[in-house]
Formats: sequence, C-alpha cells, structure tokens
Amino acid sequence: MARMILGLFLLLGLAGPALAQTEAPKVQAKLIAEQGEIAPGQTVTVALEENIAPGWHTYWINPGDAGAPATIDWSLPPGWRASAIEWPYPKRLPTGPLMDYGYEGTVWLLVNITAPANAAPGPVTLKASAHWLVCKQVCIPEDADLSLPLTIGEAAAPYATIKDEFDAARAKLPVVSPWPAHFSNGAALDLYIASPALAAAKPKDAAFFPYTEDMIVGRAAQQLALAKNGIGLRLAAGPKLKNALHGVLVLTSADGSVKALEIDAKPGPVPDLDFASGAGIGIALALLFAFIGGLILNLMPCVLPVLAMKALAVASKAGKDAPEAAREGLAYGAGAVLSFVALGGAVVALRAGGDAIGWGFQLQEPIAVAAFALLIFAVGLNLSGVFEIPWGVTGGDALTKKGGALGAFFTGVLAVAVAAPCTAPFMAAALGYALAQSAGIAMLVFLALGIGFAAPFAAIGLSPPLLRLLPKPGAWMIRFKQALAFPMYAAAAWLIWVLSQEAGANGLIAALAAMTALAFAAWVWGASRNAKPHWRAIGTVAAIAGLIAMFALLPLAGNGKPAKTAIATSAIPSEPYSQTRLAQLRAQNRPVFVDATAAWCITCLVNERVAFSGDDVRAAFARKHVAFLIADWTNRNPEITALLAAHGRSGVPLYLYYAPGAANPVILSQVLTESEIMKALGS
Repeated sequence: MARMILGLFLLLGLAGPALAQTEAPKVQAKLIAEQGEIAPGQTVTVALEENIAPGWHTYWINPGDAGAPATIDWSLPPGWRASAIEWPYPKRLPTGPLMDYGYEGTVWLLVNITAPANAAPGPVTLKASAHWLVCKQVCIPEDADLSLPLTIGEAAAPYATIKDEFDAARAKLPVVSPWPAHFSNGAALDLYIASPALAAAKPKDAAFFPYTEDMIVGRAAQQLALAKNGIGLRLAAGPKLKNALHGVLVLTSADGSVKALEIDAKPGPVPDLDFASGAGIGIALALLFAFIGGLILNLMPCVLPVLAMKALAVASKAGKDAPEAAREGLAYGAGAVLSFVALGGAVVALRAGGDAIGWGFQLQEPIAVAAFALLIFAVGLNLSGVFEIPWGVTGGDALTKKGGALGAFFTGVLAVAVAAPCTAPFMAAALGYALAQSAGIAMLVFLALGIGFAAPFAAIGLSPPLLRLLPKPGAWMIRFKQALAFPMYAAAAWLIWVLSQEAGANGLIAALAAMTALAFAAWVWGASRNAKPHWRAIGTVAAIAGLIAMFALLPLAGNGKPAKTAIATSAIPSEPYSQTRLAQLRAQNRPVFVDATAAWCITCLVNERVAFSGDDVRAAFARKHVAFLIADWTNRNPEITALLAAHGRSGVPLYLYYAPGAANPVILSQVLTESEIMKALGS
C-alpha cells in the first residue's frame, strides 16, 4: 500500500499543471439498469459505465504499481442494499517504469441492487457518487454524482435493447476455477493449473493479476507454458508473496476469445513445464550458446584462480607419447564435463524442490567456501613440494612417466568447482533457457557447457601437432611447478575473504585454524616419508590427527554471521537492492543502475575495479542523479534470484540500467567497460 500511495502522490503531483487546463472530464460516466421495473424484494443489476478518453485508463481492484480503483458511494432509500462492485478482468498497462492493471475504452462495473420486501409501489430514484482516478502521462482524480430512476411494480424482464451488453459485461467477470492450482517459488515463481482441458485448448497467451499488491513483480515478463495435464505461468515473486497466491488468470485462445479464472493457489509441486515458446531461443541455439559460452569461460576472470592447474596440465603433456597424452586429455575433459553435469543436476534438483537458487549456489554456502579454500590450499602445498600424493606429479622427467590420468581428472573437477560461479557471454542465455526447461533438456545444456569448457585443454592431449608445439620437459618444470603454487595460495586467500563476507570473523577464525591444521598434517606427512619406520608411523598418526582437527574445525566456519556490507563498489554512493526500493525510485522518475554481484564472483570484482572506478563514471552518476542499487548475491537471497530470473539469468554478474520513463532496462555486458556504462547513461 505504501508503494501505491507514493506512486499515486507522485503522479498527482505531475498532474497539477494539467488539472488547471482540464476543460472536460476524461471519463464520461452513467448508471444503467438491466431493467426499469422491479418487484419488492427483487434484485436488479446496475452498471456503472465508464467511457474513457482515448489514451487514458482507469484501474482494477488491484491497480498494480500505482493508482487507485474506482469507488461508488450509494445513497439508497431505506431498506435498499447494494453489493460490492463485480470487477471485470483487467489488462496490463505499462506506464513509464510502472505496470498498471486497469481498463481502456468502455468498461462496465456491475453492482447488484436489492429492493426491500416491503417497498411501496411507485417510482424511486437511486443516487450514487462515483470516484475514479484516470491516468495517461498524468493522473487526474474525477468524480460524478449520478442518479437512476426505477419503478417498483411487477417483476419485469430485462430491457431487450441492452440484454446483449449486460451479457457481454458478465462474460468478462472471472469465474472460480474448478481446477486445483499451486505454485513453486524457486529461482522463479511458477504457477500451475492442473487441467487437461486447458492444456488441450492450447491458449496462445496468459496474464495473471493478483488481488493483492506486491505479490508478483508487475513489470516482469509472464511466460506461458504447456504441460500434458495442465498449464503454467512463469512469474517473478514479489516481496509480499507468502503461502497463498490469489488472483485472476486471463487466458486468450488462438481465435481471440478470452477466459478469466479466479485462482486460489497454494504452495505445491509443479511438473516440468515447457517455456520454450517464451524463452527467445530454441534448444539447438541454446546448445550452441552453451558450447561457445563454455569456451569463453576459459578466458573469464573467474578462471584466474585455477590457471595454475591448467598451465600444469598443459605442461605435463609435453614429451609424452600420443596415447598417454590422449588419455590425460580425455581424463581432464571427463572431470570438467562431469562436474558441470553434477552442478547442473544439483541446481535442477534443488529448484524442483522449491529452493530459490541459481548458478554459483555452491559458493553461497560458507562451509562449501571453506572447503574449497582448504582444497586449493592443499593443492598449493603439494605444488610447493611440502607433500606428495601417490597419483600426483613430482616434476622433472618423472612428470612425463607417471600415470597422470587421475591428476588430470582432478584438475578438470577443480577448474569447474572454482570457475563455475560466474557466467560468460552466450553462457547466460543458455543457462537462462536451460533452467526454464524440463530436467532432461536442462542437463543437455549443462553437458554442452562442460564440453565447451573442456575442449581447449582436451584438444591439446588429442592433437599430436599441438603436442609438438609444447616445450620439452626438463628440470625447469620443477621450478615451474613450484612457482604455480603461489596463484593457488592467492586463490585460497580470495576464498577466505569471501568466507569472511559470508560468515564474519568467527567463520574466518575457524577457517584459518583449519588451514593451520591442514598445513601441519601436510608438513608432518612429507617430512616423515623418508624417516625410519617408527618415525614414519608417528608422522602418519600426527598427520591423521591434523586432518581430524581440520575436519572438526570446518563446520565451525559456517556458524558465523555475515558481514554487514559484503560489497562496496568504488566510491559511487550506493544502497542495497530491493524490489520495493527499485519501484520507489522509478516512481520518482529517477534513473537507476542495478549491480547484481557477489563477493565470490571474480568477474564481478574485476568489473567493479575496472569499469566503476573511473572519475568520469563517478561524475556521470552524480551529474545525472543515478540511484545505484547493489544486489548482493553473496549469500542466498530469493528476491535477487527472482531479479536474475526475470531477466533470463541464473547467475551473476547482471547489470541493469533503468532510464527515466523507459519501459524496460538496458542489460549491459557481463564483461563491463567504462565506455559501455557511459554510453548507457547517455554521457
């Protein structure tokens, strides 16, 4: 209600100059009775007819983002009763940055008037004062005092001349749906009506209008989907959605006929729905985009933490015979592809269970972040020679002789684990398509993504000409391997910083203690391998004790409280994102820039240092009075997940610029530049 009142006052403020110049009302109103004579105790249907000027509109019972519905104050003779207004289904009316629900042209609002049983025969006059808000670029409150003469006498049939008009008005009233409805509020809000009849009718369009404001995001697209035994509609959840979704579903058939159903949906399972008709791309293009996006992901800043592992994987193939190199190339590819499929399967399964998650969900869990940090720290210790693992690589000539298939597989897994949270160009569209499809189609897209990601490094092992281009192995590889440990330490430090944002100081202390225990276990294991048997046994026990301490400390990393401000972008003044705040700013006609980001997204952090830090960008934000909203997705946030889903994304980064008065935002590139921001701002 607060948002509606704010938008209403803003629009009324804009209307001030226009009011003084208004010579005629924008709505011509009158009362029309279905029949002129009624018997005592009988009910007559009366229509408030609104003839609305072209280009203007009035409002439904829920006006949407701003506005107010019509009201009728009746002045009836003693004993007479008037029902509430029966509202015909509305239409979606985009107005600048807002989405209104209302009427254009001519609309009839029906009211049932009942005479008392002891009404005396003769003429009677019904009086009413009607009020409405009519809007275009400005909004004007209007009212009219209306009267309607009737006669109390014998029961009479409806006027033949207007019977068809009343029938048409009643046809626009929603009927209670006879079919069960439920919804699943995951990364997107999916509304499902279980009705084979509706599915067989194959409606070409659908729109849902909630009875209560802020149940859904009005401006978000609404995608129709068909299932074998029903239909679905993909929406974006609003801040007030809880355990019920009550409203009107308007279905338009191929021949243009309309059916309006009153829906009362509860949370429940939603079957696989085919949103391909509204997804913008088909499966063939989605698979191609996924493959290309996987290729490009190798060049994204997200992959920087594992470039060391990839470089070592490439160098390890030098000097090997073709079959061995091919095995390792295929092993790396298998590790990467299976990891993408596993992560994709987890996303699909959790979303099906109602969790509001997206791509990169694993790094929204503090324990998972701490585990990744420990894993990468262990890899760094191994590269530094603190300890060796039986299937690992030791450097020098041994690097060319050991069976490294398991190590190559592990490299592929680790590369995906750290690189997957961010998205690359083309990849975003493919993921957005995948998460709107059935589980089977979604998994095909994740498979194509993994193949694209693995292709460059797998190709080196499978191509003898490429192998011949690599330098021959030698003692230099020992130093090379040791040097590559430092990027891994840097990656571990980055993950520890991410953990500090998600779990605060307590989580940070627990993780650092676990790293200390891991370092002790690695050192005592490596130092005791060449000792006498009894010292080797003591070293083994001590190493096991260190690992036990590490695993005991790991759960404590998730018990802390998140930092108050996880993301701070350059020196541009900002505030946290919420759908309510976005609507308020747009109602004020302010330009708004939304930065959907996360502490664990390296691409996001690089963009924030490169694209937002310049003096020109900061000056442009200040000069144009741009509101800067940070949608921090470091920890799980269903509202931000819904924002991503509404724009066809399943992960960060996402950059949106809402120009004043624009119907839709401009979506900027994921690899952002200062010049692109300046162009979007019109500077």
